[in-house]
Amino acid sequence: MSARAEGRLNTPVDLRAAIVEGAARRIRPKFMTAAAMLLGLVPILWADGTGAEVMKRIAAPMAGGIVTSFLMELMVYPPVYEFWKQRRLMRQEGQRLA
Repeated sequence: MSARAEGRLNTPVDLRAAIVEGAARRIRPKFMTAAAMLLGLVPILWADGTGAEVMKRIAAPMAGGIVTSFLMELMVYPPVYEFWKQRRLMRQEGQRLA
């Protein structure tokens, strides 16, 4: 059941706690996924055989995207989400008071 459905999402502090809890739950699965994908790309990045030059050009941006995705999901999206939801929470709070 969600925090909102349980009535635990009434203040900005409650919102931040829910976001931190959600981000903390995503660290392990996100890290394991990114690590597995990066480990799969390592042989391609270190290869020297036939076609390796072309494959490196494909694998390098993929590795960068994996790292960027990992950082964005855990460090950028939560504050952006908090800002977005906090504005909505403040509007709802203002409507309750009026």
